[in-house]
Amino acid sequence: MKVRIAAEATDDEASAVAAALAEHVGDTVEVYVGDGDEPTVVHEFDDGSTNRSHPDREPPEETDADLEPTDRERRLREEIEDIAEGGPKRYRDQLEEGEKLFVRDRLELWFGGEDDEFLFEDGRFAAFDDWHPDGTGEETDDRLPADGLITGGATFEGRDVHFMANDYTVKRGSMAAKGVEKFLRMQQRALKTGRPVFYLMDSSGGRIDQQTGFFANREGIGKYYYNHSMLSGRVPQICVLYGPCIAGAAYTPVFADFTIMVENMSAMAIASPRMVRMVTGEEIDLEELGGPKVHARESGSADLIAENEEHARELVAQLITYLPDNADEKPPRGEPRPPADSPTGIDAVVPQHPNEGYDMLDVVDRVVDSGSYFELRPDYGAEILTAFARIDGRPIGIVANQPAHRAGAIFPDAAEKAAEFIWTCDAFNVPLLYLCDTPGFMAGSQVEKDGILEAGKKMIYATSSATVPKQTVVVRKAYGAGIYAMGGPAYDPESVIGLPSGEIAIMGPEAAINAVYARKLSEIDDPEERERRERELREEYREDIDVHRMASEVVIDEIIPPSELRQELAARFAFYEDVEKSLPRKKHGTII
Repeated sequence: MKVRIAAEATDDEASAVAAALAEHVGDTVEVYVGDGDEPTVVHEFDDGSTNRSHPDREPPEETDADLEPTDRERRLREEIEDIAEGGPKRYRDQLEEGEKLFVRDRLELWFGGEDDEFLFEDGRFAAFDDWHPDGTGEETDDRLPADGLITGGATFEGRDVHFMANDYTVKRGSMAAKGVEKFLRMQQRALKTGRPVFYLMDSSGGRIDQQTGFFANREGIGKYYYNHSMLSGRVPQICVLYGPCIAGAAYTPVFADFTIMVENMSAMAIASPRMVRMVTGEEIDLEELGGPKVHARESGSADLIAENEEHARELVAQLITYLPDNADEKPPRGEPRPPADSPTGIDAVVPQHPNEGYDMLDVVDRVVDSGSYFELRPDYGAEILTAFARIDGRPIGIVANQPAHRAGAIFPDAAEKAAEFIWTCDAFNVPLLYLCDTPGFMAGSQVEKDGILEAGKKMIYATSSATVPKQTVVVRKAYGAGIYAMGGPAYDPESVIGLPSGEIAIMGPEAAINAVYARKLSEIDDPEERERRERELREEYREDIDVHRMASEVVIDEIIPPSELRQELAARFAFYEDVEKSLPRKKHGTII
């Protein structure tokens, strides 16, 4: 190719033009300056056959044999293979007997699918010098591959995530200095990347005989929980328990946003049964002390219980579809689907009488996209449902009273569960839907001892502080402070919608009439006349609290036909998707 440029061009400029054009057209370029008959610069295109750094040097004559890995690389690969074997073989055999996967097989389960990839591992050679050069052999307890902890990056269901996983064959997954260092680095890198963190836990706690150098240090095991706190609300932290996580290891599950335990496999407790016996004299096994049933029903520390390892992965795969990578992003949208049951059945599902029980899920199934309902902590505080779902493909968090359980009255455990769920949804930009049908917070001496006021305060605080879009539906009863906790008009919802069955009041008609008119009614001697008057008073009271009166007084925004509820909510969530709310300037609140 020949090119002529202006006579004023310098030799350097001519060379630059020639080089650029040769690279662009893939051919030799001759550059002529002005009217010259001879090219000022000739630039030959380099197709890779010559040494580009030194064009005058002949390429080396190399054979395939010359380019094969040397013994040095082969030795390294052998060491890597040895590390991948984990701890002593007999401990791997014990895993198989208990139907538990070896940690690297577990990572293959998690990151070996079509939309998954194990990207890299950090610190594979951690503690290598402590065991490998001595040639201690496979069957000794001195093997410390990766120091019993694997960390790295992976793609899970198409999403990049950080992960850690204990190797139970290495000293029961216990934590020591090098493993702790890897754990901390993984957390700190997650703060920088803004990507979710998976904790695949199977640890007996700190390695007591090696505690010097990692327990109380500034960058020791205690820093785990500091980093958990810094990550909290920044990126989703999801923990799955595969074994008995005791003492320090038990804090990671409760610091995580979501915790999944596996039946007949996992447990967590502040101390082992043997330590409990030493301290308190109590005889108890690990299942009774901290098994899945304990934490799913009694403590509320477990969000979900998996049937086996495969099921645990499936649950996390579902869960992460409702969550963004971090607090700066919105949750991913899904494909819209019609509800499982027709919305036309909603009015028939809700009983006419306010004290008659029914299953709120029969309403939910007529509102949310089919197959999208994903409940958390179903066995804890069951009078409130907390679940992720989708409406028209848009992720939402549902907080719903459950009249089928304890009449939907709010007990301390349910209030605590709801508060934490609201807080988590708000952290990760998941809009909230409140479905209200409650007689209010439960009264009585036992619930006072259990802290009903404290738990109720936290639920109301979470509702007050949430800045995500909120929609509240008065399905039926909204009595007492229940309407406050359930996102009532005073709590800055984008909308308060009433169904024709709705009522808002300090208390129900029966309790109100008894409180106000008990003396006057007792003065009526004729039982029939007394019953007639009581009925009249109840009807008068009910007219005052009826949802039509609330709409007339503009307490609520709208009454809608129940069969249009799904359509109405879809429109309102879409309309308010980008609503901006702010909180007063402060470091943080004091109510947790």
